[in-house]
Amino acid sequence: MAGRTYRTASGRRATVREPAPPDIPDDLDKASSPDAELGDGAVHAGLAVTDIDLSGREAAGVEFDQCRYTAVTFADVRLRRATIRDVEFSRCDLANLLARDSSLIRVAVQASRMTGAALLTSTVRDVAFRDCRMDLTSFFGCRFASATFINCRLDQANFGDAVLSGVEFDHCDLTGAQLSGATLTGAKFAGCDLTGISGVTSLRGAIITSSDALTLARIFAEALGITVEEETAPSDP
Repeated sequence: MAGRTYRTASGRRATVREPAPPDIPDDLDKASSPDAELGDGAVHAGLAVTDIDLSGREAAGVEFDQCRYTAVTFADVRLRRATIRDVEFSRCDLANLLARDSSLIRVAVQASRMTGAALLTSTVRDVAFRDCRMDLTSFFGCRFASATFINCRLDQANFGDAVLSGVEFDHCDLTGAQLSGATLTGAKFAGCDLTGISGVTSLRGAIITSSDALTLARIFAEALGITVEEETAPSDP
C-alpha cells in the first residue's frame, strides 16, 4: 500500500503508510432489522444495513465482515472480542459504544458521531476516520497500524498507553487530548490543534508540521514551568 514520505528535522525520510480500504463487494444483501440484530457469536457478512436502530445491545464474539452501514445507530452498544473486518460506517451514531479486546481491520468511518465511544485494548489496523465527531473517545491500550484521522473532532480523547506509530492526524482538533504512555514514533500531525494536550513527552519521535510546532513549543514551555512573554516594541526616546 502506498504511503506519504516526509523529511524529518534531521534529514531522515519517514513514511506514513495509507490505510488499505475496506474490501466490500458491490452485490450486498439489503438487511432487515432481524438480519442486523446483534447477539453473542453472531456473524454478519455481506450486508447493506440502512437506517436501523441497534442501540443498547450487548454481544460477545460477534463478527462483521464485508458490510456497509449507513445511518445506523450503535449508541451505547457493548461489544467484547468483536471482529470488524472490511466494513464501512457512514453517517452512523456510535456515541458511547464500548468495544473491548476487539479488532478493526480495513474499516472506514465517515461523517459519524462517536462522542464518548471507547475502543479498549483493541487492534486498529488499516482504519480511516474522516469528518467524525470523536470528542471524549478513548483508545486506551489500543495498537494502531496504518490508521488516519482526517478532519475529526478529538478534543479530550484518551490515547493513553496506545501504540500510535505511523498514525496520521490531519486537521484534527486534539484540544486537551491525553497522550500519557502512548508510543508516537513516526506518527504524523498536520494542521492540528494540540492546545492543552497531556503527556507531551510521549511525542518523542513524532512528525510535526512547522505550524503545529509553534503551538507545541508553548505546551512544552508550560510543562517545564517556563513563562512565555510577548515581546514589546521599544518606546521612542
